[in-house]
Amino acid sequence: MTGWTWAWIAWLGAFVVIEGKALFNKTEGDTLSEHVWKWFATGQGSAGTPSGWVRLRRFGLLAFMAWLSVHFLTGGRF
Repeated sequence: MTGWTWAWIAWLGAFVVIEGKALFNKTEGDTLSEHVWKWFATGQGSAGTPSGWVRLRRFGLLAFMAWLSVHFLTGGRF
């Protein structure tokens, strides 16, 4: 295993520890999902017509997630 492999394993381990602690402490606004919902204004408190800036951020999130899915599923051809 290379240093890169160990670095990715460490990164994933850190994520598991951080997210696990956030899930079990039941504090609002501490999980990755709750942060993404806040950053992209998609949570429960985002009722009404979104502004252009919010729509742009949401489109950016959608485009990134779509690209990442295609990237993983095609073996990096995209």
